[in-house]
Amino acid sequence: MLAAMLLAGTLAVTSGCSGSDSDDSAGGEGKATRKITYVTAFGAVGRDAFVWVAKEKGYFAEAGVDVDIKEGAGNVPNLTALKAGEAQFAALDFTGAVIQAGKGAFTEWRAVAAVHQQTLVAVMTTKDTKISTPKDLEGKTLATATGSVTELLFPAYAQLAGFDKNKVTIKGAQTTALNGLMASRQVDALGTFLLSRTALENATKKEVVVLPYSDYLRDLFGNAIITTPTLIQQDPDLVRRVTNALLKGLQYTIDHPEEAATILNKVKPTYPVAAGVGEIKAMTPYVKPAGGAAIGAMDEQRVARTIALMQASGLITQQLTPDRVVDFGFVTKA
Repeated sequence: MLAAMLLAGTLAVTSGCSGSDSDDSAGGEGKATRKITYVTAFGAVGRDAFVWVAKEKGYFAEAGVDVDIKEGAGNVPNLTALKAGEAQFAALDFTGAVIQAGKGAFTEWRAVAAVHQQTLVAVMTTKDTKISTPKDLEGKTLATATGSVTELLFPAYAQLAGFDKNKVTIKGAQTTALNGLMASRQVDALGTFLLSRTALENATKKEVVVLPYSDYLRDLFGNAIITTPTLIQQDPDLVRRVTNALLKGLQYTIDHPEEAATILNKVKPTYPVAAGVGEIKAMTPYVKPAGGAAIGAMDEQRVARTIALMQASGLITQQLTPDRVVDFGFVTKA
């Protein structure tokens, strides 16, 4: 809640002018430049570099959009900012957002493009723990961020991976404390994100073993770009222009990781270029869709299977259909 309050306070400074035509200046091709606020998935790290790349390379300017980029704080704060009108676009973990919608907590949002074609949630440990398969987690202690998607999906992962979740001790912790717990061997493994591998290696000074949830939960998307159904209805052209600019930035980022990380470092000097490069390269295989589909594409059948899995796992209680969480009209399928 504190994170949500801090984010809301930060965004409130610019929310008065965001999305308003009254303060717009002349844009390219005779169109007025629209001012919007975009919230990253979490902070300013490699996985979110593409939005700053899109701004630096002029993709937003070409689309007639002036973007104020804010650092996000996770799904609930980001959904709260969108609901309050403090932002018009955001990135977040798609599966976590589906769970929120399925519980009736946040329903006024729609994904318009996928950043990651598969979930980046994973179990990570160090080689000296002798954990090399999901079954090896039995009898061990796993630390994960309290209430995170990693924790929520763990029972489904355990069932599909063929081990007894009740034989694994789950220890809740703050996200920032996870690597330290592993480094001091207070736990045997972490429920975290694939892109944290390098950070865990640096913290533990040991070889890291990664067990991706996507090995078994193959239909789940990772981060997605979202907006509101109201904005989609009122100004679909704006949504299309912003989405296209973001996806151009995403494509450029995975094609030029060093330049993208340097752009991010100019915005966030405390975040090393090397860390950005490592994270961008780690996520690249998860960005490109299979079968020649366009970058950002989301498949309706996969979304339907995601919803079905969440329902079967007891994570959502309300009936959902794919069109209530995704608008499939902004990215071509192929």
